[in-house]
Amino acid sequence: MRLTDSEIAPPREVAEQPVQTSEAVDNARAAISVSRRRRMLGFALAVGALATCILLSFTIGSQRLSIEQIVAALQRVDSEAWTIIRDLRGPRTALGILVGAALGIAGALMQAFTRNPLADPGILGVNAGAAFAVAAGAAAFGITTLSGTIWFALLGAVATTFAVWAIGASGRRGVDPLRITLAGVAIGAFLSGITSGITLLLPEVFDRMRGWNAGSIASTPSAQIGWVLPFLLVGFVLAFAVARPLNAVALGDDLAVSLGSRIVRTRVLAIIAATLLCAAATAVAGPIGFVGLMVPHAVRWFTGPDQRWIFAGSLIAAPVLVLASDIVGRVVLRSGELPVGIVTAFVGAPVLIMLVRRRGASAL
Repeated sequence: MRLTDSEIAPPREVAEQPVQTSEAVDNARAAISVSRRRRMLGFALAVGALATCILLSFTIGSQRLSIEQIVAALQRVDSEAWTIIRDLRGPRTALGILVGAALGIAGALMQAFTRNPLADPGILGVNAGAAFAVAAGAAAFGITTLSGTIWFALLGAVATTFAVWAIGASGRRGVDPLRITLAGVAIGAFLSGITSGITLLLPEVFDRMRGWNAGSIASTPSAQIGWVLPFLLVGFVLAFAVARPLNAVALGDDLAVSLGSRIVRTRVLAIIAATLLCAAATAVAGPIGFVGLMVPHAVRWFTGPDQRWIFAGSLIAAPVLVLASDIVGRVVLRSGELPVGIVTAFVGAPVLIMLVRRRGASAL
């Protein structure tokens, strides 16, 4: 008996394949839509928080300024409020934005090219290396101006970065995130001890560096910001240039090579970018810790693992943390201020403990 084509039922899996494919496509589109909505919401909140912090940074201080006074000062440049904004709070706010962005992106870079969720300029000893070089330059040559200390900070940051990397990559398995972390902590503690010894033994160096060594963005003239701006701009450009290749590096060296990524070139450029950003930020504001640790993890929650979006989010969110810490430091004491580095340490230490306990952190 011969069956007609209409009597032959198609295989079940073949018949259901278009339906399954359609459902998979719909699910993928829904996931992309959700991630886009979360990303846009996160960026909107970050921009709003940054605008709020900038406004509060202009208004809060030893002499409070209302919004009306700020608006009037922008119209009358000969007023007392305009002098406060131009000479004190304006440069301070601009420096907080630049330093925050530099440290946030530097932390994201380090977490990406080391594949270590605990990587941070402070934990890996880069800040300590820059601070040690600045203290050594002040002690040996009496150099305390920003135009001179920037080069010592750059030298110290470069030397420390490559020392930590060399130790972390010295094992049989190549780059080991745990070994890199331990090497950074050990080298950072060693250099911090020497820096403390220099400042304690030489009172003149101590007087010049006591505020700077705690991490502060106060009392920095606007002219000095121009000295570090070229280093920051080059660091930002390099960071975003290697953002896409770092997505492949995060998958592992073997898979990155199979995808055509030049992992050595990518890592070298990432190291150069992170070093420039850390050195410039440390030279102008002192060693400020935990910003590069906390911000990329917070940003990754609403951007996902794409390094391009993580860098863009850190560019906005990290200044929020630095400016908010600076504002808290202005009001927490009745007389005087707390440096930014102390406030971020109070916030960052519990975050570090939480990340260590979780151990999983966020997947890079």
